[in-house]
Amino acid sequence: MKTTFSALLLACMTTTVWADGNSVGFRASTLTDPHNDRALEMVVWYPSKAITDTQLIGDNAVFVGASAVRDAAPAAGKHPLVVLSHGYQGNWRNQVWLASALAHKGYIVAAVNHPGTTTHDRSPQAAAQLWQRPVDLGRAIDAVVAQPEKFGALADGRIAAVGHSLGGWTALEIAGARFDPERFEQDCNAHPELASCTVYAQMKPASTTEGKAALGADWRDERVTAVVALDLGLSRGLTGQSLAALPVPALVIAAGVPSRELPAELESANLAKRLPAASSRYVEISDASHFSFMSICKPGAQTVLEAEVPGDGIICLDGENGRARDVIQQQVSSLIAAFLEQSPGYKQDSLVIRAPTGI
Repeated sequence: MKTTFSALLLACMTTTVWADGNSVGFRASTLTDPHNDRALEMVVWYPSKAITDTQLIGDNAVFVGASAVRDAAPAAGKHPLVVLSHGYQGNWRNQVWLASALAHKGYIVAAVNHPGTTTHDRSPQAAAQLWQRPVDLGRAIDAVVAQPEKFGALADGRIAAVGHSLGGWTALEIAGARFDPERFEQDCNAHPELASCTVYAQMKPASTTEGKAALGADWRDERVTAVVALDLGLSRGLTGQSLAALPVPALVIAAGVPSRELPAELESANLAKRLPAASSRYVEISDASHFSFMSICKPGAQTVLEAEVPGDGIICLDGENGRARDVIQQQVSSLIAAFLEQSPGYKQDSLVIRAPTGI
């Protein structure tokens, strides 16, 4: 499929993802794992026939949720699937805004909490098994595929992986990228200030011979046909060979607000330069921070977060004098939807889009 610079910009300016007429269902479940003792909390948003009994999902004292009908019957027809991966110590609620927006557009969206690197499970043993994150997404795909009566039927060949921060790395891994622990550790000697290096040191995923081998293995799931990374981390450990040969189209969206710990030029932009020019897209949003891809904060949320953990109030900050987070997220949702609609069979010269404030 073919797209142009002006068409993609027009999509992100004019598409109103929140106003689509589709109703949305929501189901939560636990995926058991008798082999590795790695149970997953999974939630799924999906097009539904239900129009009543909506309630706010993922809403709390700090973050704004989104409306859906719990356990509603799915809509008829076939729908593309998106699997979502959260960032380090995050959870599925962080991207409720995106899951809801895509479900309103006709997508089934499944998200999981990754054991060891999620808000309520920070087990060092589970965190060290970093390679299990792409496996988690594969298990979510299995669960949705196996239960069309709950979530709806899947459109053939239309499965995308989308992730924020460490979730962006996870999405690239399931799409076919490979990680080199030795390369990454050497790079961290040159760039110790990067948050990716700090987080990696905390997780210790390559502290054993077995762990290092697993981390460098191929975790591609051939069912995934497109990938989106939102201000990702750990990208500098991905091998140039695997990125140059990435078998699926990739959209890389970066936060343009200057950051010492996660600068776009060393993470997202660097990654984009190593991806195939014919099937990759890079968008840098000048007034988005790393946390603009997380749920919208309620009034007073920054104070609440600071009281609980000093420093966490940064989660509510976007670019200074920039747009409101909900406007940024509408742009991001529109970009992702436009990209996914054009992904199957998509071929075109690479575009680099730096979206200025106000677009």
